[in-house]
Amino acid sequence: MAAPQRLFDIRRVIGGLFLVYGVILTVTGLLDDSHAIGKAEGVRINLWTGIAMLVVGGAFLLWERLRPSDAPAPSTEEPSE
Repeated sequence: MAAPQRLFDIRRVIGGLFLVYGVILTVTGLLDDSHAIGKAEGVRINLWTGIAMLVVGGAFLLWERLRPSDAPAPSTEEPSE
């Protein structure tokens, strides 16, 4: 299980969002009809954008896994009043 200080690492949040939206766009791109492809001048833009988002999301999660952030050292000073 992840340490509490790593639960809210922004790289995990961003990577997860990119993966979720990437899956949605990839599925949409695979199911596009000829009218949607024609509007994009023959390019399956949803598919390519979804794949790119999956790659970026995976890169963020890999970065977070390979270079975890260290927890800040606990302060030894007493709080001032």
